[in-house]
Amino acid sequence: MIRPALDPFAIKNRMISPADSVAILATVGIVSGEPSRVATFQRSSGEVQLVVTPAVVVTDGLPSPDDPLVVQVSRWDPLKDMGGVMTAFVNDEGCAGAHLILAGPDVSSVSDDPEGQVVLQNVTEQWRGLPAQQRARVSIVCLSMDDPEENAIVVNALQRHAQIIVQKSVKEGFGLTVTEAMYKGKPVVASAVGGIVDQIRPGVDGYLVAPHDLVAAGRAIAELLADPAAGARMGEQGHAAAVTEFMPDTSLLAWAQVLDQVVSSNLRS
Repeated sequence: MIRPALDPFAIKNRMISPADSVAILATVGIVSGEPSRVATFQRSSGEVQLVVTPAVVVTDGLPSPDDPLVVQVSRWDPLKDMGGVMTAFVNDEGCAGAHLILAGPDVSSVSDDPEGQVVLQNVTEQWRGLPAQQRARVSIVCLSMDDPEENAIVVNALQRHAQIIVQKSVKEGFGLTVTEAMYKGKPVVASAVGGIVDQIRPGVDGYLVAPHDLVAAGRAIAELLADPAAGARMGEQGHAAAVTEFMPDTSLLAWAQVLDQVVSSNLRS
């Protein structure tokens, strides 16, 4: 099997310091406080660009930069189960000291996802129906897609600032957001579906849960929040696995082996 590969040089995956990550998130209005530095990023052209486009955030209180942060980044797609992530998080008492961010694209700028507006509306209505104390611990974030490279650096900052990354899909292809989380050294709580099971080693890189088991998902998040050292170890192990198994050079070697087998077989015949 030749798996998809992560581009470590893409803007979404470049190394960003913790301070720069917080500055970017504060600039676009995802975490509270004034940025400690000017938020910039380097475009693929080499030009240095300010981060300026604010996110659309539905919340009763922004997380502070020091709050433990749980994040899922995905499309507003029913198969990504953003509402299920919210329910799992707010219903487990072990998550009470943390903040959840559900982040996706600004649906007004995505023309090929007609379900996005409906899913976002449903998730927002679900959030509005929560008790005030729970509502204050959840943010719904829509990121501008007008500038894809700026969007990529904001997603990068959000993933790097998170303590835990979730991908609780009901169905999934390969699940490259899981690879991104592993590469950034984050423990992952994800559904045991599709290509996710080829990435996450339960108890090593994170936790796998049944796609509709909200209790198990909440429990897994709570366990990682309760033991940050264990989560950090899982993140380190996930990073090592991503570098070993999901990089372009790994895919290139796999393709070379396949071509060698084909050529050798043709020569023998």
